[in-house]
Amino acid sequence: QEKLVESGGGLVQAGGSLRLSCAASENILFFNSMGWYRQVPGKQRELVATINLGGSINYVDYLAGRFTISRDVAMNTIFLQMNNLKPEDTAVYYCNVRVGVVYWGQGTQVTVSS
Repeated sequence: QEKLVESGGGLVQAGGSLRLSCAASENILFFNSMGWYRQVPGKQRELVATINLGGSINYVDYLAGRFTISRDVAMNTIFLQMNNLKPEDTAVYYCNVRVGVVYWGQGTQVTVSS
C-alpha cells in the first residue's frame, strides 16, 4: 500500500500562488506516473497534470501556463505550482500514483477568494 501525503493547500486571494507537495513513501521512479487531480463537491474528480516515469508532462489544456507540475526524485515528492489563482480553482486537490494500481492521497483543500 503506497502512502501519499499532500500538503500546501490553504486560503489565498485571487491572483495569488500556492505550491502543493505530495510525498510518497517509496522511490517515485518505481511508479509509472504521478499526477494531480482536483474535485469540487457534486462534480467528478478531474485531471490537472501528470508526470510519467520518463519525465514527460501532461496538463489539462486550460490550466497549462498557470500550473506547473514538477518532481524531486531525491525527496520522493512531486509538486504543483499554481500561479494567478482564480476562484474557480477552489477544490480539493489530490495526488495519485499509478503502478499497476492507482493510489490516492487524502487531498488538500485549496480555497481562492475573490
